[in-house]
Order: sequence, then structure tokens, then C-alpha cells
Amino acid sequence: MAMEITSANFEQEVLNSPVPVLVDFWASWCMPCKMLAPAIEELSQEANGAYKVGKIDVDAAPDLAARFGVMNIPTVLVFQGGQVVKKSVGVVPKQQLADLLK
Repeated sequence: MAMEITSANFEQEVLNSPVPVLVDFWASWCMPCKMLAPAIEELSQEANGAYKVGKIDVDAAPDLAARFGVMNIPTVLVFQGGQVVKKSVGVVPKQQLADLLK
């Protein structure tokens, strides 16, 4: 299951992670986010320690959404070494998300 990322654990779980982190910016009221959720969960289950998958509720952590310029949801960012290295906006196939981790 994808981990819940908050303002409190963001630095530890994302910026200081030794492996890439795929972060899904979402909201409970967002229908496209709900459409993307199964692909996010599948990637989380397939990680096997090669990467991490997390979800940030933009309503609970608007500071993080603003910090990374998230204007539309769902937005998926891949962090590596504390930096954003790839980005996807909108509902995309699972394989396209998996390709972001390569």
C-alpha cells in the first residue's frame, strides 16, 4: 500500500530517501485521482524496495502542493536524491507511471 506522506514526514520519507520516490498528489473529491489510484497501488505493491510510492492529500498538505507547483491533480512527481526528476499530470496508464521510475 502506498504510504501517506504529510508535511511532517515529507523530508524523511521523500527528500532523504535512498531510493526513488513516486509521489501522487491527490484529493478525496477528485474523480481522476480515483481513476489513477489502482495503478498507484499496483506500483506500490510491485516496488520490492527498488522505489517507494507515496500519496499526498493536497487538502491536508497544501504547503507541499504549493511548494512543488502542483496546480492540477492528479499530479505524480518522482523524486530522486531530494530533487524532482520526472513529472506526470492527469490520468495515465500504469506503464507510463512505471516508466517514470526508470
